[in-house]
Amino acid sequence: MGTAGACEPARGRAAVSDIAGKGSDTFSNILDVRDGRKDLRKTTGVLSFACALGTAAAIGTQLWVKGTILCKTGALLVNATGQELEKFIGEIQYGLFYGERVRQCGLGGRPSQFSFFPDLLKIIPASIHVSVILFCTALLVFALVGAGFFMFNAFGSPYETLHGPVGLYLWSFIACSCGCLIMILFSSEVKIHHLSEKIANFKEGSFTFKTHSEQFANSFWIILVCSLVHFLNALLIRVAGFEFPFSKSKDSATTTGAVDLMY
Repeated sequence: MGTAGACEPARGRAAVSDIAGKGSDTFSNILDVRDGRKDLRKTTGVLSFACALGTAAAIGTQLWVKGTILCKTGALLVNATGQELEKFIGEIQYGLFYGERVRQCGLGGRPSQFSFFPDLLKIIPASIHVSVILFCTALLVFALVGAGFFMFNAFGSPYETLHGPVGLYLWSFIACSCGCLIMILFSSEVKIHHLSEKIANFKEGSFTFKTHSEQFANSFWIILVCSLVHFLNALLIRVAGFEFPFSKSKDSATTTGAVDLMY
């Protein structure tokens, strides 16, 4: 009897120590998960800020389109072919606000610079061009807003809806949508409305120029990368453990059904 009585307190202490050990392990696991989520939010915040810087750089440069322009009138006059045709091929590059061109008509290059505002407003699709600039500004603003909210969620404890996961999804979605609209509108302006050709023939009365080749340059692809990064940020938010807005898990649906049955 004495031996059994002495064993019971020892077993109790062992059980308590086991429970305490499991509790400490669970607590450390929770801390690890929280640290991982904070690291993901910091990463997404840095990516959003980098996108804002990239967008600002893209807006201010003239590296949206690069191409070559052919002096059609001069080439037809001398019936130029092969290497002779190169004497009639000039260059053009431009951004959202200004650009430069070199027109070749067989007698050497004629370099000139131009600006969209106010010089080219009468010959370009102004509504599309202004929309591209507005969406670029919106992309820059929402990228900065998203970076701020990501950092706020990483270092703080938001309790309001727009300050939490819903806000993170919202800013990422808006920024990604703005980037897609920029690429669609600018591509239509260049390809469908023949923007390069209109610029090449601006204030040119004697010769007619035609687009020989053109391709989108670095700034355009920066916008594409920024759009993909904002889409990636939305996926990283989901990886961090936040549900997509307006989506309900099966557990919550089951719990709601059980509560309804109780009443």
